[in-house]
Amino acid sequence: MSIKSFLAKQFAKKIHKKTLKWAQNPIETQQKVFQDLIHQASATKFGKDHNFSKIQNFEDFTKEVPIRDYEELKPYVDQVVKGEKNILWKGKPLYFAKTSGTTSGAKYIPLTKESMPFHIEAARNAILSYINETGKADFVDGKMIFLQGSPILEEKNGIKLGRLSGIVAHFVPKYLQKNRMPSWETNCIEDWETKVNTVVEETYNENMTVISGIPSWVQMYFEKLHHKAGKPVGELFKNFNLFIYGGVNYQPYRAKFENLIGRKVDSIELFPASEGFFAYQDSQKEKGMLLLLNSGIFYEFVKADEFFAENYKRHTIGEVELGVNYVLIISTNAGLWAYNIGDTVQFTTIKPYRVIVSGRIKHYISAFGEHIIGKEVESALQEAMQNTQVRVNEFTVAPQISPINGLPYHEWFIEFENEPENIENFALQIDNAMRKQNAYYDDLIVGHVLRTLVITKVNKNGFQDYMKSIGKLGGQNKIPRLSNDRNIAQKLEKVNYDTK
Repeated sequence: MSIKSFLAKQFAKKIHKKTLKWAQNPIETQQKVFQDLIHQASATKFGKDHNFSKIQNFEDFTKEVPIRDYEELKPYVDQVVKGEKNILWKGKPLYFAKTSGTTSGAKYIPLTKESMPFHIEAARNAILSYINETGKADFVDGKMIFLQGSPILEEKNGIKLGRLSGIVAHFVPKYLQKNRMPSWETNCIEDWETKVNTVVEETYNENMTVISGIPSWVQMYFEKLHHKAGKPVGELFKNFNLFIYGGVNYQPYRAKFENLIGRKVDSIELFPASEGFFAYQDSQKEKGMLLLLNSGIFYEFVKADEFFAENYKRHTIGEVELGVNYVLIISTNAGLWAYNIGDTVQFTTIKPYRVIVSGRIKHYISAFGEHIIGKEVESALQEAMQNTQVRVNEFTVAPQISPINGLPYHEWFIEFENEPENIENFALQIDNAMRKQNAYYDDLIVGHVLRTLVITKVNKNGFQDYMKSIGKLGGQNKIPRLSNDRNIAQKLEKVNYDTK
């Protein structure tokens, strides 16, 4: 055992004890976070507008602060973006994490000097938790790769901004600098395919022990390694035994990964977002990720099936139940208040509190981290149809993760009333409209992670036949505009085939 791995084990034990302290006292921990957040923000514009000085408990908070999404909080965010101080949180943020918006273009999520450390500590503690549970620490002597966005930052009114993964690259601890890959120069490459090719060359002869990133991106890296080496990744990197991932569901990729690697490896799931680092997998034996209750975030939960009702109930951590689908609501030390991030979670254990990400409160596609929502696909189709004779009866969209040939893509199942003269040109018009609306999708196309969307024509009444086949024809039932899997796509394919 090296000195580095020995010290890692000792540090892991220390952090585990600290984690147990708050995890075993969840309600008290969250109450303390709540009181601290209200106290620190009482003099801000948001705090004054919502009577923070009079808020004594959670009931007071729910009366003063309604649940909002980004669009509803945007008037305050806009003031922060302009460079004004003490709006959502004291002073100015350190950074803005720039993300794809819904109705107003880019979203600017503030990161403050109080919130930023928790993003870094959570990622570190996920690894330390793994070391403490398994006793495996030899990997700290090898090379670790973190496939992420460019660390090159822009500036807006004196505040730096970029993608969260690029911002985090500036905070890699000194003790990991020698182990960390790829090089800074390679990380700055914008074109994803070029970046991955360069990463392959840089890492090919290295002792890679930990590989981390969004599964779809890492899959591309593995495929290129496999092609270059002519053997499984696990044979090329004999000491590679830990995969760390987040952002999308790993399950659709697992079989493909194990085939590319040639063996099973341990994995750690993370639940990070620009708005906060919410959870990480703390056990290889238990299902779910440990919800981080002591990280400057106060959590609320609304049952997903009640969320669009007029009088839904807002639950705190002590009131949640196992297996129920909850909309995750957060208030943070970055100045987000009763903020709906759009994710839904289910609790798998309550001693301690562990969650799985069960989806989005609205239908979406994020198989590659693109966060496509229904409004975007509807607007893109409408834009492509303008000034044409094209008419559409019904449509839905699904990801094609493993095509027989070429890059993955979004597959649009469309039942036309009047077809376009050139289906490929029509697809390109929709694709261009999508890229204008969604920066993540554009990045994936530019970086050659995805190719232009593909239209599959659905036979006349094909959607009706599908809805009938699942017993949901008529009434209030609607075809989802988006699916993050191919369950609907596969049924539509069968309906199409059977009626040809």
